[in-house]
Amino acid sequence: MRSARILFLFNHDAPHQIAHLGGIVRAMHEARPDVRIVCATGLPAIRRHLETLLGDSAAAGVSWLDISLPPWLDGALALPNRVAPVRRLTKLAHHARALLDCDVLVSTERTCLRLRKQQARLGSHARFVHVPHGAGDRAVGFHPAKAGFDRMLVAGDKTARELIARGVAPADKIRVVGYPKFDSVAGRAPLRLFDNDRPVFLYNPHFDPFLSSWYDEGPALLDWFATGEGQRFNLVFAPHIMLFRKKLHVSLEYRTARLRPEIRPVWREAPNVLIDTGSERLVDMSYTLSADAYIGDVSSQIYEFLIRPRPAFFIDRFSRDRRSREGRYPAWEAGDVVRSAGELTRLLPAFAERAPLYRDAQERLFADTVSRDPAHTASERAVVAIMDLAGS
Repeated sequence: MRSARILFLFNHDAPHQIAHLGGIVRAMHEARPDVRIVCATGLPAIRRHLETLLGDSAAAGVSWLDISLPPWLDGALALPNRVAPVRRLTKLAHHARALLDCDVLVSTERTCLRLRKQQARLGSHARFVHVPHGAGDRAVGFHPAKAGFDRMLVAGDKTARELIARGVAPADKIRVVGYPKFDSVAGRAPLRLFDNDRPVFLYNPHFDPFLSSWYDEGPALLDWFATGEGQRFNLVFAPHIMLFRKKLHVSLEYRTARLRPEIRPVWREAPNVLIDTGSERLVDMSYTLSADAYIGDVSSQIYEFLIRPRPAFFIDRFSRDRRSREGRYPAWEAGDVVRSAGELTRLLPAFAERAPLYRDAQERLFADTVSRDPAHTASERAVVAIMDLAGS
């Protein structure tokens, strides 16, 4: 009997999606030596990051597929790629035959479904599996296009329930497996990020120009920490890794474009402010594990922070806008919701007193969002679900 060929697709310019699939690759390598595992990457940096996560044995035991573009084509797409993910889409088209040469294709992005259009022509019978790169509450997590997947591996009952209620997928297409990214940080201790014992706040704004708090409220918040009353605290400014990848951000969904505010020298010079706009710590949970309190808006990283209950605050900059279809996020039940940096900074000095008010809600939200099985890791559960679809 022919062994199954499982392809894991890492088709992004940034590394924030790697940990959501990497643990599954490693678990499959360890549990199913009969399976042919392929990792498809389009950038050397992405492959290096993935190899580090996998470890020497798994990295050597899988096959690697390079889906980079010819230099002339990659260069020609540089300008349009600032507005839309044309490089990612072109990689899919350019390497369609190789990508579809598998029994199951596993991806964190729905863009891979573009390959469906070429299956008949190429004689491929590949099945498609989706593993979300996060477990947040945004409407994009339940996009109707996800109906094109044959199986969806979700973190918890919340996502499964929403996918069914919104008519995106029937229950038999969904498997609750937990949050594979947590497997890569199991047992890690919090980092000491400053050379003092002051409380550490994490500010984690999203990049979307319509939903994010950074564009209108972020600079005032950093001013408060760097030059105001907030100097008696520490701040880690660790936005979504995509925020500083572009100067101009365009939201096609909300038909909005904004220029991103730059980092001011006074913030970088402040000894109590750590600014990280591009390192791997933005995606490996270093900050969500180590901070004493969280400040955000719509990022799914709140659920990575809530692995331990702690104070949380949210800046709502969009819910009153008639264009927004998002509504109030379930995660916002985990802490105080404000509309401005000024309103927020009036609450922060007494942040520790806010924590007990939301502890029960945080524990309930986390349990609904992330399933845990004491006998099996999320990655192990995901391997079972993938191989069940592959029929082996």
